[in-house]
Amino acid sequence: MHGWCGNILRVDLTRGTITREKLDPQVARAYIGARGFGIYYLRKEVDPKCDPFGPWNKLIMAAGPLTGTAAPTGARYVVTTKSPLTGAITCSNSGGNFPAELKKSGVDALIFEGRAERPVYLWVHGDTAELRPADHLWGKTTHQTDEALRRETDEKAKTAVIGPAGERRVLFAAIMNDRDRAAGRAGVGAVMGAKNLKAVVVRGEREVALADPAAFRAANTRIRDAFKAKTKENPPALRTHGTAITVVGTQSHGVFPTRNFQQGTFEGWESIYGETLTRKYLVRAKPCFSCPIACGRVTRIPDGPFAGEGEGPEYETVYALGSDCGVDDLAALTKANYECNELGLDTISMGSTIACAMELYEKGILKESEAGMPVRWGDGQALVNLVRLTGRREGFGELLAEGSLRLASRYGRPELAMVAKGLDFAGYDPRGEQGMGLAYATSPIGGSHMRGDPAYFELLGVPTSVDPHTWADKPPLVAKWQDLFCVIDAAGLCVFFSVRYLVEQNLMVKPLGITDLLNAATGAGFTPEEVERAGERIFNAERLYLLAAGFTRRDDRLPPRITAEPMPAGPAKGMVCKLEEMLIPYYELRGWSTEGVPGESKLKELGLL
Repeated sequence: MHGWCGNILRVDLTRGTITREKLDPQVARAYIGARGFGIYYLRKEVDPKCDPFGPWNKLIMAAGPLTGTAAPTGARYVVTTKSPLTGAITCSNSGGNFPAELKKSGVDALIFEGRAERPVYLWVHGDTAELRPADHLWGKTTHQTDEALRRETDEKAKTAVIGPAGERRVLFAAIMNDRDRAAGRAGVGAVMGAKNLKAVVVRGEREVALADPAAFRAANTRIRDAFKAKTKENPPALRTHGTAITVVGTQSHGVFPTRNFQQGTFEGWESIYGETLTRKYLVRAKPCFSCPIACGRVTRIPDGPFAGEGEGPEYETVYALGSDCGVDDLAALTKANYECNELGLDTISMGSTIACAMELYEKGILKESEAGMPVRWGDGQALVNLVRLTGRREGFGELLAEGSLRLASRYGRPELAMVAKGLDFAGYDPRGEQGMGLAYATSPIGGSHMRGDPAYFELLGVPTSVDPHTWADKPPLVAKWQDLFCVIDAAGLCVFFSVRYLVEQNLMVKPLGITDLLNAATGAGFTPEEVERAGERIFNAERLYLLAAGFTRRDDRLPPRITAEPMPAGPAKGMVCKLEEMLIPYYELRGWSTEGVPGESKLKELGLL
């Protein structure tokens, strides 16, 4: 095979065995890779009603056919499993260099099943794969683990590891690769911890075989030249200031979540946005493998109570640990970000859960005696302390480790958890961004913006601007972008570059550039329509798994704060999310019933029956 390596490694942790399987070419063509492979194998092999922490759940790490190639941003992999946080599917995406290294080791996917009796790690190098004891690594932070493993194996190896949060099954624990890159959402790190799997270490020394190297070089050159021409005079804002520059857009549109989504504007936004981060703490920009943008931030806080260094924060972290908690101290939220990375925590759910606790405290529902400290809006030191407690499940951190919905429900106020399907929202208030509300509600993993991000056309004008306050036009746009994101994830690409340079620059967003790269890499002869259909197939397959897990239309919903409480101030003042008005048209466009169930004709069309 070309593009694809043609190999799946199946790791039975219970038996301690590793077997190599051939990738079915028909599966490769139908599901493309990465996110597509994840849902294919999850549906085929994992009972949707199984215990996420039980041995029957599986953890699937998969790359795409463009991962590890010279394609711009060919640096992504996807971790798929049944989530312990939500009970739904989760497919968490990450970049860096680990995904490319995995691919260059000759592997398309790793499937972990069972549970090891004692902590282990997987070491993949060349054509060899072995499980090694990891007792000596248990309890170490992600950074300590990365350093130790590279000393033990190969200094050039790349790692994906869990920290104390994953070991202790914090329900939103992340898998950290390349030290500070996160497959973060919905508890993939907790599943890894439940399997006693501390880490995956890979060293790849082969290039990804291409079907037509000349055609690939030509397509790659054309795409990169277009990027260079477009950014010659003005370097990309993402390179200059990182993703935290997004604060400007969300604040100006009144959708920057503040104090647990009570407001859509934050009075301290200028203290925590991208330009301030660049001016005060930036050391250098850091790209993922084969990335021309370099949005990653290497930062350092030189002194003071929050001194430290690492990577980040990204926009979602700035929202979750900053405005959502009322924190305008950039040093404090950056330190909290460092702590999340080293403990192995999803910064979005961590911040959202602390924000929920702060509102409970504000309302007098959560007492200081229960929390062990005041939990006040804007308290940067409390923020850092709560992160540390959560990562190790100590004190009040034991409750925070269960996530915002369980925390709020414990105190009789589940409506104060800003979640969809149990997963905390990203940094966009749906009251002032109608498409995002529909995307949160219908996302197969819950409140994620990375399952089809309407902020591109509602806030950023990519590929063109659409009024964020209208709702009637959003169902077809959201469905289109959800399918497109399936394609991007499956191919092994980053959405930041793909939506700007690899798709047709209109609202139809046909994946023309992606198709060219896929064909040159794989020789599969895809048409753009076939690639689009693969994206639709992946999304519908995820929906089927969700339904089989017991979810229904009733779970395609948002908290009453979003649908019934008008935005109190700012550019989106007086607005609520018109979710119910959008759902039925969305279902119809998808070929689903009024209950959100894919119809027989649609399933036959997609080859899912």
